[in-house]
Parts: sequence; structure tokens; C-alpha cells
Amino acid sequence: MVGPDGSIRAPYADVAKWLEAAPPDQLERLRIESELLYRRGGITFAVYGDAAGEERIIPFDIVPRMISTAEWARLELGLKQRVRALNMYLADIYGKQRVLKEKIVPEDLVWQNPAFRPEMAGVSVPHDIYVHIAGIDIVRIDADDYYVLEDNARTPSGVSYMLGGREISIRLMGDLYGAHRVAPVEDYPNELVSTLRSIAPKAAGDDPVVVLLTPGQFNSAYYEHSFLADKMGVELVEGRDLLVRDNFVYMRTTERPKRVDVIYRRIDDDFLDPLVFRPDSLLGVPGLFNAYAAKNVALANAVGTGAADDKAIYTYMPEIVKFFLGEEPILKNVPTWRCRNPNELSHVLAHLPELVVKEVHGSGGYGMLVGPAARAAEIERFRGLLKAHPENYIAQPTLALSACPSFVGSGVAPRHVDLRPFCLTGAKGVKIVPGGLTRVALKEGSLVVNSSQGGGTKDTWVVDV
Repeated sequence: MVGPDGSIRAPYADVAKWLEAAPPDQLERLRIESELLYRRGGITFAVYGDAAGEERIIPFDIVPRMISTAEWARLELGLKQRVRALNMYLADIYGKQRVLKEKIVPEDLVWQNPAFRPEMAGVSVPHDIYVHIAGIDIVRIDADDYYVLEDNARTPSGVSYMLGGREISIRLMGDLYGAHRVAPVEDYPNELVSTLRSIAPKAAGDDPVVVLLTPGQFNSAYYEHSFLADKMGVELVEGRDLLVRDNFVYMRTTERPKRVDVIYRRIDDDFLDPLVFRPDSLLGVPGLFNAYAAKNVALANAVGTGAADDKAIYTYMPEIVKFFLGEEPILKNVPTWRCRNPNELSHVLAHLPELVVKEVHGSGGYGMLVGPAARAAEIERFRGLLKAHPENYIAQPTLALSACPSFVGSGVAPRHVDLRPFCLTGAKGVKIVPGGLTRVALKEGSLVVNSSQGGGTKDTWVVDV
């Protein structure tokens, strides 16, 4: 909100005045009301491994994050470039494998990647699109530049919090919202279902049947699954609701089986089809992969997209963008050391208390070391892990992530944030709703924004200034 010279940044001009004028008890009332709206709407999440096993309300910070339209325009260009490169990379590793033959990416990072699916080799996907829904995590480090922190190409979540946060802003802070020209996000469900319909098999005609496949009510993101199915006007199904006959997928109904053309699946690859992947899975649909390979049903996202979003491949994304697009990356990577490289491992081991170390296949803020905040015993534990299996880790500097004003127990204070825009790729190209989900580390000094680690969310306003 405040620039290096102490002046208020233009997008925050009215927000600063609002915060100055609003007494703490008014802000607290808004916080309580926002929590009640989340609770009444059932907007919850579960934390795996939590002994209580209870559903939690994700904290919502009532102070919006402001981004100018000029800033957003550059971000949007960079996101579209990134998603195009991700799709071209996936099409290549499951096809001609030029990126490996020309040694842009080391072969072992693909062959030994547990998310790489050899079953997808030679399988044609509609329009060569693998990642239909991408969540690209962005951080702002210095005054005018954004960096990509992570690519989420499997089943990115959080869009329900983006939409729920916008509804709360309009209902509870109508005067502040009305004082700005805020770019809308409410059309996301329509854009999503339009994207899904655009990849349907040709035989589906003009009115393809789309369903959302969920693992069920015990999944941590089940609220989002039911929310999106409702907003899109499509059926929410579990594996037991679908069956495969003659390589076509059908949905059980009270009348007769109804053919399904597109499945927005929120189930991991391992559990999709017990005949091809994990035989003990009760969540998937036997025969689904054969129907998919026969082009009789479309899956979003495609099988095997996780091969593009682990943290080892992330380090090669600048080279991947240049190789496939012939362009310089618009959005930079955060500086990263590949611990599989002996020279880079030596640097990491020598500076471990200063660095953030992440598992290549980790997620959710788990399996990581934040050196400056870690105890000596934890640092030494990670030192042993790095020496034993350096290929499983990357390291990054402890970033001076940008902070936004947030309402916390002590009043308004700076808290670190990131941004997850949602990118939709269909037959007509890439579409991005302006804004996305801002995640905020509500614990003072924390750099971990994940809800499972005590983080919350903010509404993100892209505004004309």
C-alpha cells in the first residue's frame, strides 16, 4: 500500500482513507460477519492428518488487495505465455520428446518423475491441451516485478474462495467497492463450463454433457467441488455414479444411463481407473482410461499433467519457454538452486540457515524448511536429508515477499501475500479472470500462506487508477 518514499500507491488511495476512518470495532464487526457468511455458506476445508478431523472456516481478511489494470495487463501476458509453454512441454514429453533429445530438460527428471504417466505416450488429447485449469502462484518481491513461485497443473483449488471473497466484499463493503471500478470475477463458472464444453469429442454435438468428478465428501476440497458444480449447472458425481460400456462413459440416472462427454475431474491420476492405475482405488471408474484414449470422453485436466508442475521441472521453465515459444519469459522464476547439482548442493549446505528448502514433489506447505525460522535441530535434520537424497530437493532464498495491510487481532498490520490467478485454456485460447485468489500469511512474520498452515485469503481487486 505504501511506496518506498512513504507515499500511498495509487490503487490503494481510497483504501488508505477507509482504513484511517474506520474504527477498530467496525473492522472487527466486518470480520465476524464475513466469518458468519462463510459458515452459513459451508465454505470450509479439512486438514489431512488433523487429529480432530473437523472442517474449518478459512480465515478471510476484509482488507482487499489492490492491483492496477496496468499491472494486471502485464501479469496476464506472462500467465498466458507460461500456460502455453506448459501445454507444449506436456505435448512434447508424451509425443516427440524434442525437449529431451535436445537436452533442454534432463531425461531422468521425466522418466523418474512419479507424476509422469507412460500410459499417455502417443495418446492424442483434444487441441493438444493438457492443462485446462491452471493455478499459477505469483509473488511480488521488489517494487515493480512479479515472479512465479509455483505452477499448479493438476487439480488446482481455491477458486471458490476467490468467488466467495468477492461476494463478501460486495455485501459488507459496498461503499468501498462501489467507489472503485473493479474488474469482475463472477463470470468464472461460465468461463469454466465454456472451456470444458469446447474440448468435448466431436460426436457430442452442440450440447455436450459435462460432469464434475469428486472423490467425495471426505476430500478436503469437497465444498469447492459441490460449489463449482452448482455454479456451472452440471452434475456432481462420484466414481460409483459412472460406468463404462464399449469405451463410452455413462452416468447412472433414475431413468437410464446418460452418456458423458467431458469430465472435470478432481481426483488424482492414481485413483482414476483401477484397471490402469491403483487397483485398490474405489474412487475412480473402471475402464475410464480406455474410453479417454479412444477419444470418447475428455478429461480436464489431462492424465499426466503433474509431470509439468513439480519443483524440479519448475527450475527449467525459463528454458522451456524459450525452447517452445522462442520468447524470453515475461514472468521470471524465483532464483532456485537445484540440489541434484553437486556445486549447487554445496552452496545450499553452506547457507542452510538462510534458505528455504522444498521437496520436489511436496505441496501444501509441508516438507519444507524455512531456514531463518527453523531451530538448529530441524536444520540439521534437513542437512541429513539433503546429503542422502539431494535430487528430492530444491532451495530458494528467503524472499522479502511483498506485504499488504491486513486486519488481525492487534489491528491493521502488514502480512505477506501471494497470488493465484486461475488460467482456463480451451479450444478458443487462454482466458483469465482478472484478479485471482490472494493468500495471506496471517501469522506475524510467516511466509507460508497455505490454509493448512494457518494462512487465510483476501479479495483481489483489479482497478482502474
